[in-house]
Amino acid sequence: MAATSRGRIDKRQAILEGAFTVFARRGYAQACVQDIADAAGVAKPTVYNHLTDKATLFRHAMEAAARTALDGRLAALAPLLEPGDDPRATLEGVGLDLLRLHCDERSCALRRLLYAEFTTFPDALDLVAAAGPHHLVDALADRLARLMLAGRLRGTDPARAAEQFMALLVGPLEARSHMGTRPVPDAELRELADAAVDTFLHAFGRTPGARPTR
Repeated sequence: MAATSRGRIDKRQAILEGAFTVFARRGYAQACVQDIADAAGVAKPTVYNHLTDKATLFRHAMEAAARTALDGRLAALAPLLEPGDDPRATLEGVGLDLLRLHCDERSCALRRLLYAEFTTFPDALDLVAAAGPHHLVDALADRLARLMLAGRLRGTDPARAAEQFMALLVGPLEARSHMGTRPVPDAELRELADAAVDTFLHAFGRTPGARPTR
């Protein structure tokens, strides 16, 4: 890749990162392009050269933030490819990592912005959803399908299993975190992950309800 093209991509990424930081801190209405340029370390005209106006900048910043969040969540699924001798422990570890990612400051900021700006940007929810949750559920379904085919989980519908596993994790977390406005201690996240896996394995475990002695 030519140096000029690489430099242009790097500047665009810096602008999107700076934009998300400023929007998360000040909200859309109070954010100004000069603040975003300062956060990105570029001149104000450079922002307009890459992204034509503040509204376009907001949409692209939200989409980029969602994709970054997705990358972390996809990486958290890796242990399910080699679950070892204890699928329960692997599911609990994956569940805990997903919960930690869901309630980190960046993810909470993304959700707060969605809630706050939905009336101004009703399409933002579709942009974020397209860059995130569906891909995560699809990837999780693929990992669970492998476990079903190997006889380590029961069931024939990995897509439904993936949806239910995520719901068991995220639903209680949203309540405990007050929609991302309250920090949740790590011990509480572990408790939520363990409870989610317990319920999940009652439905999809090879031996329903069985919990090995540790």
